Amino acid sequence: MAIAFKIVLVIFALALIAVVLLQKGKSAGLSGAISGGAEHLFGKTKARGLDLFLQRLTIVVAAGFFITALVVAYLVKV
Repeated sequence: MAIAFKIVLVIFALALIAVVLLQKGKSAGLSGAISGGAEHLFGKTKARGLDLFLQRLTIVVAAGFFITALVVAYLVKV
């Protein structure tokens, strides 16, 4: 049982890395620093489609990773 949860934990870890790397960065160097202030002041129309999906997927995968890590820690201790 513990081995199955460890495999699931590794899958969640790899999925979390992939989802985070797929997301667009908040700012890119000096141009991001300059436009970032303007976007904060005037607001930015954010592309909703893929960005929103990746944000929600990141939350789900991170929650799964956290819960699985707690289960694995409990099983190792018992």
